[in-house]
Amino acid sequence: MTFSQIAIIGLGLQGGSIGLAIQEYLPEARVTGYDLDPATRARAAERGLCHTVCESAEEAVAEAELVIFCVPPGAIGKAAKPLREAIPPECLVSDVGSSKKRIAADLAQALPDHIVIPAHPVAGTENSGPDAGFASLFQGRWCIVTPPEHTDLLKLSTLVEFWETLGANVELMSPEHHDLVLAVTSHLPHLIAYTIVGTASDLEDVTQSEVIKYSAGGFRDFTRIAASDPTMWRDVFLSNKEAVLTMLQRFTEDLTALQRAIRVGDGEALFDQFTRTRAIRRSIIEEGQDDSRPDFGRSDHVKKTKKS
Repeated sequence: MTFSQIAIIGLGLQGGSIGLAIQEYLPEARVTGYDLDPATRARAAERGLCHTVCESAEEAVAEAELVIFCVPPGAIGKAAKPLREAIPPECLVSDVGSSKKRIAADLAQALPDHIVIPAHPVAGTENSGPDAGFASLFQGRWCIVTPPEHTDLLKLSTLVEFWETLGANVELMSPEHHDLVLAVTSHLPHLIAYTIVGTASDLEDVTQSEVIKYSAGGFRDFTRIAASDPTMWRDVFLSNKEAVLTMLQRFTEDLTALQRAIRVGDGEALFDQFTRTRAIRRSIIEEGQDDSRPDFGRSDHVKKTKKS
């Protein structure tokens, strides 16, 4: 029941990975793609991210049964609006953005006559662009689908089947709940990483070369997160600002409590906090959402991307 004609708008990490995954796990489907950047289109064609890389978005979506927008959250409305007449009437429209309430509203406004079911595959790396994609990106990861009220259940079930075919575990959520959950699990950690790395580089009594040379594991992993696509993350924070600010306030209160524990020498409070968070890390590994190896299995990913 899944789709036979799929169009991808935006051929970076997510779009490129979807294109490669379709070809590997859904070989009977045909995928077309488009990116606003001519250099990205050229590289996408070289890597074979799609069966056909088109020279216009209108050409890419002309015969699509599913259109997936893989552009930064702030650009989705602008990318979708000109395609209102080009996208076939029965085509399902979706996306991969990590803030759902704002994106759902933008897509509904841009494409009022189409069926729109937003989605968010919770999978990615710090890399971006057409060279970053790989077919197994979604294997064993979650894809959160946020259907609006009165959604066509057949279209919804077909979208769920599509993501499951690419290897994802699918969960349904309301856009509001999704944005709150992701503010905790993704958006706030990125904001903290950007801040810590920026603070380290600004310290007057530590040179940048020392920060790089003596990076311990913790700081190294913060720099990996802080290397993520700045355009995308700028848009994420602006589009999900209410949930992010709510979680940031809670984090600030918890950080203040830790400051006090350190100041007054409350070792028991520190130990209890660290024990609790260690258990959460173990639970994440048990759920299969990360790797217990020291490099979190990233060396395997590097080998895969080099081969492609």
